[in-house]
Amino acid sequence: MITSMYIDLFLKKHRTPVLSAEEVAAIEAAAIRTTSYATRQIFIRQQTPLTQCTLLLEGFVERFKDTPEGRRQILAIHVPGDFVDLHSYPLKRLEHSVAALTDIRVALFPHAEVRALTEKSATITELLWKSTMIDAAINREWIVSVGARGAAVRLAHLFCELFVRLERIGHASGNSFAMPLTQVDLADATGLTAVHANRMLRQLREDGLVTFRQGVAEILDWPRLRAFAEFDPAYLFLD
Repeated sequence: MITSMYIDLFLKKHRTPVLSAEEVAAIEAAAIRTTSYATRQIFIRQQTPLTQCTLLLEGFVERFKDTPEGRRQILAIHVPGDFVDLHSYPLKRLEHSVAALTDIRVALFPHAEVRALTEKSATITELLWKSTMIDAAINREWIVSVGARGAAVRLAHLFCELFVRLERIGHASGNSFAMPLTQVDLADATGLTAVHANRMLRQLREDGLVTFRQGVAEILDWPRLRAFAEFDPAYLFLD
């Protein structure tokens, strides 16, 4: 059984629907074990049969696809408290791969246990469904960024999103937060080249909006950064 502290991270992200103590305990009991993966380790490969779902406990994770030419598109960045592959329960495999961006620890939930949770409680079912739908909403917002926002705005929007998501779980200190991504990661997440991403980071810094050094982001002016990024957190459903 994993400790309630880590389930609390998941529940901090989703304050509704509200679970009973018994339902929280059932989720805790459904995890068969925890395990760790090293930085850059791919732990789910596309089209590989899956029999369990993964809850991220510590560290950062990327969902991604690589083109035949070797170009990577990061499809999502997961932070502690996220289920990274809950959709594998009905699909039984993923069409993309998942890798650790840092050293990570995860809890594993067999699909059979996920089914038992949904059969046991309509409220848990709603919560898991909601979690998956928010993942989809974030994905749609990323599509808007890559397809319709300028380069600097894309990066600013990503900083805003990660700040809000990390602050939600108590992983931000004032206006600073750990963001252990490389500039290449940022480029791959926003559809830019590493050189272009570097220029845009410099622009954001020189404009007094945000700095990014050695895996730490510091927001220098939140109202201006949010306005520049056209950031509306409604798609995160932080009710």
